[in-house]
Amino acid sequence: MNSILEENNMAFDKDAIIASLKEASITDLNDLVKGIEDEFGVSAAAPVAAAGAAGGDAAAKDSFDVELTESGDAKVKAIKAVREITGLGLKDAKGLVDNVPSVIKEGLSEDEANDVKEKLEAAGGVVTLK
Repeated sequence: MNSILEENNMAFDKDAIIASLKEASITDLNDLVKGIEDEFGVSAAAPVAAAGAAGGDAAAKDSFDVELTESGDAKVKAIKAVREITGLGLKDAKGLVDNVPSVIKEGLSEDEANDVKEKLEAAGGVVTLK
């Protein structure tokens, strides 16, 4: 890839990169993907779609939504917990806590959902995982 950039005075030339990729072997492309994953801390793995009706009940649920169903007596603590979990501002976090039931986070793994649930329950909230 460096030769591609050097040939063009360090300019990014997507056409030259695409041409090089067309000539590369599967092994070279695999090495490139691994290198990009390592360099940028990303994954090229395709997201796995949730099992639909065809999967039925045999498929384990792999995506959870965390819903705050009751904010509890200590609303300030619940608002602080929602802000920490979501990164929302004070007004938005307060809106979620005041208008329960509210979905706080969607599409989490079971471990992440349980972690969020514990934080909200520690702040006095009642949480349901869906």
